[in-house]
Amino acid sequence: MIKYIFFICICFSALRSVKAQDKIDDITIYPIEHATFAITWKEKTLLFDPSTEKEKLNKVKSPDLIFITDIHGDHFNISSLKNLDLSRSILIVPPVVAEQLPDDLRKQSHLIKNGETVDLNDIKIEAVPMYNLPESADAFHTKGRGNGYIITLGNKRIYISGDTEDIPEMRELKDIDIAFLCMNLPYTMTVKQAAEATLAFKPKMVYPYHYRGQNGKSDIFSYKQLVNEKDSSIKVIIRDWYLRNP
Repeated sequence: MIKYIFFICICFSALRSVKAQDKIDDITIYPIEHATFAITWKEKTLLFDPSTEKEKLNKVKSPDLIFITDIHGDHFNISSLKNLDLSRSILIVPPVVAEQLPDDLRKQSHLIKNGETVDLNDIKIEAVPMYNLPESADAFHTKGRGNGYIITLGNKRIYISGDTEDIPEMRELKDIDIAFLCMNLPYTMTVKQAAEATLAFKPKMVYPYHYRGQNGKSDIFSYKQLVNEKDSSIKVIIRDWYLRNP
């Protein structure tokens, strides 16, 4: 069973003074902004889609792994990357992102495509599809371009959706302990789509994130209600990803 503790602290080893941290067994989750968040596990720091202001990223102390899902500016931002201490970092990226990296960062990158799996730093990493429906060449997110990720930390499987609609590959996921699920129109999912997808793959715990453009908290609480009316066992974690100050 997942032991879940919410706490706020000022000093900690991997990150310095963020607005909230969630402790889930030996995993700590740090929401930062929009699609950007960090996870620490066994003295390792994982950072996802760093694309925010320098002072917010300065909280992250030399990430071991940096995951980038897609080429859009709210997920991939070279200036934001340059604001980080990358001295010990490996970037996990789809090929389309690698093509846009400067040479120095490309040398620190591991390319991974949809359907591929790699083990790095004792962490299993699976790249999974993220795309819009119906599939078309002019979609905001075309199939195969970007990656969602499933990472395994110890005995926990964590799903990061990236920018996607409620695609079959998401609905067919199994044994997800923690999910980060996007929802914002017209780029990804409606609240209803996100709720229906959640009920299909049944993560033990889910963070609605990447909801800029929705009606803010009203929509994420509506999402929580839609999920928990059908399945009260799914813990929906509501965090404010858009506080003006960290």
